[in-house]
Amino acid sequence: MPSQPSSAAFDFHGYRVVVAGGSRGIGRGIALAFAQAGAAVSVCARGQAALDETHAAIAATGAVAHAASCDLADAKAIEAYVEQAAAALGGIDVLINNASGYGFSDDDEGWAAGFNVDLMAAVRASRHALPHLKASSHASIVHTSSIAAFHPGVRGPAYAAIKAALNQYTTSQALALASDRIRVNAVAPGSIEFPDGLWDRRKTEAPELYRNILAKIPFGRYGRPEDIAHAVLFLASPWAGWITGQTLCVDGGQLLTG
Repeated sequence: MPSQPSSAAFDFHGYRVVVAGGSRGIGRGIALAFAQAGAAVSVCARGQAALDETHAAIAATGAVAHAASCDLADAKAIEAYVEQAAAALGGIDVLINNASGYGFSDDDEGWAAGFNVDLMAAVRASRHALPHLKASSHASIVHTSSIAAFHPGVRGPAYAAIKAALNQYTTSQALALASDRIRVNAVAPGSIEFPDGLWDRRKTEAPELYRNILAKIPFGRYGRPEDIAHAVLFLASPWAGWITGQTLCVDGGQLLTG
């Protein structure tokens, strides 16, 4: 079996990275990958225990680490967190908007969760980070979308629609910020499995669904947080210095099968 790629392939020494929604799963993987590549990293989330564990893991890499509790559905909380993170890191070069309200239900609650967390948290965090990003010589924003945004489905229509809106926002934001040399991109993960995550729980709660989704992934496995993290590091790196307004699918070919 080939060895797993390492975030050491990237050099982010001197970068200040903020991961909004960074205590578990994909967000944690992104935060740790940046820290391992030399960046100073701030993360926020609601769950204190997971946040404390991730903060300690970032610090264990030797990186400057900052963490704060933040409800990303709360506009004032986002503003306060971004300013705290900028103060702790000495500025912001990279903003990762990774939070999700997991609004899968087709009711007002499901739609509101997606709108407030998946979409508006990204809008608000970007707005408050913008003065700091404008002061950076290598600024970028990366949003976490989903392959669900690209095709219709009866499961999670609200989630898919909100992620599609995030993709559109990515393109508009990229155009608006190009004159400031701030790049804006998104990653669209396929089905990602990590401890106590959605697909880890489905393995025991809904084994038939778990097997059916797995059968639709041409690479024959669920994704891992590090698969997404490495794509994010690329998009935030100088290697992607002329890439903006794009949504990169990272899914082992899952989208190809519908």
